[in-house]
Amino acid sequence: MAVDLTIDELGARGDGVARTAGRTIYVEGALPGEAVSAEVTGDRGRLLAIARPSPERTEPICSYFDCCGGCAAQHMAVPLYTHWKTAAIATALARAGIGTPLAPLVDAAGSGRRRVILHARTHGGRASVGFMAPRSHDLIAIDQCPVLTPALARAPGVARQLAQLLARFDKPLDLQLTATLTGLDVDIRGLGRKAPGEQLDAARLALVEAAERLDLARLALHGDILVERRPPLLAMGRATVVPPPGGFLQATEAGEQILADLVLAGLGEARGAGKGRNRPLRVADCFCGCGPFTLRLAEQAEVHAVEIDAAALAALDRARRGAPGLKPIRLEQRDLFRRPLLPPEIDRFDALVFDPPRAGAEALVRQMAASRLPLAVAVSCDAASFARDAAILAAAGFVARCIVPVDQFRYSAHTEIVGVFVREKAKR
Repeated sequence: MAVDLTIDELGARGDGVARTAGRTIYVEGALPGEAVSAEVTGDRGRLLAIARPSPERTEPICSYFDCCGGCAAQHMAVPLYTHWKTAAIATALARAGIGTPLAPLVDAAGSGRRRVILHARTHGGRASVGFMAPRSHDLIAIDQCPVLTPALARAPGVARQLAQLLARFDKPLDLQLTATLTGLDVDIRGLGRKAPGEQLDAARLALVEAAERLDLARLALHGDILVERRPPLLAMGRATVVPPPGGFLQATEAGEQILADLVLAGLGEARGAGKGRNRPLRVADCFCGCGPFTLRLAEQAEVHAVEIDAAALAALDRARRGAPGLKPIRLEQRDLFRRPLLPPEIDRFDALVFDPPRAGAEALVRQMAASRLPLAVAVSCDAASFARDAAILAAAGFVARCIVPVDQFRYSAHTEIVGVFVREKAKR
């Protein structure tokens, strides 16, 4: 049933929000101020026509935008897009009682995303790859994606050829492709380990041959390296890192550098407060991954790097051993959700940097609040968990000196946040 609606605002996921007759209806692709016609089911509206378009509507850069769930905001002009991105963070902070004004949104898209996960599905023996439709498990097959870095331009074609080699298993696959300094690094997930041994052995051999034909740097299956023709190298400060297959990385090269620069700038107050001491700055880097912050921090501070992922820590260890001129880095494998650093451990540091998953770092932050830590730098990809953790620090006497939104997920609803928190009165 078609319903005429006027869009009042944007929702958190970029949907147009219409409030009518006591109902709230979310219309994908609609913008504030627009008069639209939509087919409504429950609280969702499928956009049928736009009777009065917004002046802030712009032409999407991708032909798949209307059906692909990868991007949410290609139809927004820059002012509206910027407001939408920052308003979600500002609202979360206000609800948590954090009054620090947001810095302007920093564009960190750079040349585009350097890693992508493409889904593969098999129908009639033929593999298709792409992204899922919004709020759906329906695959939208793609041949190109304009938000990817040029080095990933061939990613859909590569993924399709690899998935076709596994079509006999008829399994839903996820293929993560990462652009590195030495070529594409690919990790395939979803095949499982229950396939008949001979078939799986034949598939592995075919994948190795394809890696040669497609000139891949490395190819892995469920994290197990099938072939490494060249180490897939990434630069992190002075160091060069070979990340584990399928390991976490910041979405863009520019984004990683901008986040690291903000983290390093945030340590300025700790350096200033320590003038005259006869030892280097001591910093903890929690949820350190394979070292994007640790390796840069170690150019000027002693770093205690904490991470649960053994493969990521091993990659960091190899990188630090090969990097010249770094200060000491200590590594600790630890589940910071179940075993956060305790106040006596935290008190050894002049500053603590933490970059947790989307759930945030509540357990660790509560221990930081109980410690004598003078300075914390938080990096987050989720406004709600960032605001919650910031409120815990604020209640313990920390003041947010700056909060910077960083847009490395262009056209999506996700935004990185960097916050610098200084304890105004030293805890005794």
